[in-house]
Amino acid sequence: MSQLNLKPGRERSVLRRHPWIFDGAVENLSGRARSGDTVEVVAADGRVLGRAAWSPSSRIRARVWSFDPAESIDDAFFKRRIARALSRRSDLPELAGQQGLRLIHAEADGLPGVICDCYGDTLVLALSSAGAEKWRDAIVGALIKATGCARIYERSDADLRSLEGLPARCGWLHGDEGGAPVVIEESGVRMAVDIVAGHKTGFYLDQRENRQICRQLARGRRVLNCFCYTGGFSLQALAGGAATVLSVDSSGPALSAAAHNLALNPELEAGRGQWRGADVFSELRTLAAAGERYDLIVLDPPKFAPSPAHAERAARAYKDINLYGFRLLAAGGILMTYSCSGGIGIELFQKIVAGAAQDAKIEARIVRRLSAAADHPVLLDFPEGEYLKGLVCQVG
Repeated sequence: MSQLNLKPGRERSVLRRHPWIFDGAVENLSGRARSGDTVEVVAADGRVLGRAAWSPSSRIRARVWSFDPAESIDDAFFKRRIARALSRRSDLPELAGQQGLRLIHAEADGLPGVICDCYGDTLVLALSSAGAEKWRDAIVGALIKATGCARIYERSDADLRSLEGLPARCGWLHGDEGGAPVVIEESGVRMAVDIVAGHKTGFYLDQRENRQICRQLARGRRVLNCFCYTGGFSLQALAGGAATVLSVDSSGPALSAAAHNLALNPELEAGRGQWRGADVFSELRTLAAAGERYDLIVLDPPKFAPSPAHAERAARAYKDINLYGFRLLAAGGILMTYSCSGGIGIELFQKIVAGAAQDAKIEARIVRRLSAAADHPVLLDFPEGEYLKGLVCQVG
């Protein structure tokens, strides 16, 4: 096995069990290793610190599989890690019976570059690292054995793969190809999930618990849901008894999917929901100019800052939508605002939202802090995994 030798002093992050080794920490590689091969991680003083997947094309030159130098990285390793991931979720009562569930959350489950979401009897697998790509067959086999799933679809099409020198890969890995989108039920609301063409793996499972909070807050309120995608927050608001819900998104296909999801739930009063195709930034200004006011506003935009290098430009975008969000709130209204940008930390996000409230000349209070659902855990040794952050702010 090849050895990845670290520069003096650069072993500290590995000793703290951080799973990423950047190119600047690498002294050299002893022996030959192809992309995805397992290498021993060795400190400058000769201590073997663990085993990692080699990625010569990425700035993250290696991702640690195991901090136990004696642990073999083989088919059995992936069976153990996947079994543990499933066991952790079975221990959490709030995840019991969920038809949409994240089974594997990459570094947080000891499997860097591996994401697996479950929609009923269908799994969607996304592999974004060289090591995950190398062990695709072992991962698929372990998932089939552990879950007994009917089918697995691969959605390895994230931009991260290009940084690893990997092409995009999508297609069926196991079972029949199904046909129509998978339909799941979340808190009694039915949602069709397009695992082939939808965002990410087809649905934003990380917002599950936050959608329930929205539902609880919605009764009797006039709701505005921006960047609504396929209507997850909108339908939960309607189910919670919202007076009206206006949902805005720039994507025609997403709005069509949202309307279809509403039709899947005939018990919801379709007349209380309105779908509008528009650029959210422009629509917020138009609504404010028209003097519109809402009691509950949801701002769940796409990733504006994938890395800290994009933070400054992203901050302006977050400031803009939150400024108009505050201006559109009625007295006593509530803003649910989110950032899924890894390049924007919670402290910076709160500062941006506070600046937006000041510019809107209103007084606002944080009444709740929000994060990803319990099946999207954050490893204490890997704070970079905490990408989703949200605030519930009440004005007046």
